[in-house]
Amino acid sequence: MKNFWKKANFKGHLLTAISYLIPIVCGAGFVIAIGMAFGGKSQDSLVIGKFDFFQALATLGGHALTMLPVIIATGLAFSITGKPGIAPGFVTGLAAISISAGFIGGIIGGYMAGWLAFAILKYVKVPSWAKGLMPTLIVPFLTSLISGLIMVYIIGTPVSWFTTWLTDLLKSLNGTSNLIFGAILGILSIVDFGGPINKTAFAFALTLQAQGINGPVTALQLTNTATPIGFGFALLVAKLIHKNIYTREEVETLKSTVPMGVVNIVEGSIPIVMNDIIRGIFAAGLGGMCEGAILMTLAHGEGATVPFGGFLMLPTMGNNWWVGLLAILANIVVTGVVYALVKKNIPVDAVEKDTASEEKDVDLDDLQVM
Repeated sequence: MKNFWKKANFKGHLLTAISYLIPIVCGAGFVIAIGMAFGGKSQDSLVIGKFDFFQALATLGGHALTMLPVIIATGLAFSITGKPGIAPGFVTGLAAISISAGFIGGIIGGYMAGWLAFAILKYVKVPSWAKGLMPTLIVPFLTSLISGLIMVYIIGTPVSWFTTWLTDLLKSLNGTSNLIFGAILGILSIVDFGGPINKTAFAFALTLQAQGINGPVTALQLTNTATPIGFGFALLVAKLIHKNIYTREEVETLKSTVPMGVVNIVEGSIPIVMNDIIRGIFAAGLGGMCEGAILMTLAHGEGATVPFGGFLMLPTMGNNWWVGLLAILANIVVTGVVYALVKKNIPVDAVEKDTASEEKDVDLDDLQVM
């Protein structure tokens, strides 16, 4: 059984598919966030002469995000089988959308289409003259037909029921339940700084957003936004308490880490954390916990209507924009203060030595003026 799970590589294929998904989420998220920030509304269709520029942005981004079940299914099938899995994954993802199986249906459909395409490639024997048709015609046709019909007639309905049940359950959360859920989600969002845990939580949050529950994905993404800024804020706190916590090289890294956080890219903080993993994760985890708890409690589980964008997500939160801003600020303060306090003090001479080692690369004594 252990060998089966290892060969099936569920996690590996899912993480690969999510890595394909994230750039699309980022691009579409920024497009719709900019459109909605300036008053645009996503339309069912764009009728020439009856829409403005920001409505066009909101509509383009919105329609792209509705295709996430297709994207995840296609990514999974491609990860499992390669090019022959693209068409089956695409068709099965569309089937998941058509029967309201949502993002979960897309994930299940992607695995199904990928493994079915792999099985047909391996076990279906054809005449030698037809072998060239296998990856381009036979496998895509048979797999799309079979997996699409299985999704529509067998898998789709129970997945849709489960998704509805999960949605109703989370919508019923309030008070303490929202606080605990938000705190846990905030921690899971940041403990590996964009790694497998973060991506798994992101997939779960996208599943909920597809059903109209926006709070979880907002809590996750605003944690990713605030944490790098929090590490930058730690530098200011450390100076106030007359403490050196960063080397010169780390200070230079922060100059790109903080702006990356503003636009929702948490990976910029990895070089900082890797130099002190335990304390870095501890500080970021506490910040994420506070941010998630505040957002899910004060916004009552509501959130941004887009899954990416950093500060651009706030205008899409409607009247709860201030809750999102408060959650970000709380995360920044908690992460910054805690990291400044728990980080070991770096002696001034060590910082000066680091600076001297960089300057040593250029020896001015060797320069001659002719």
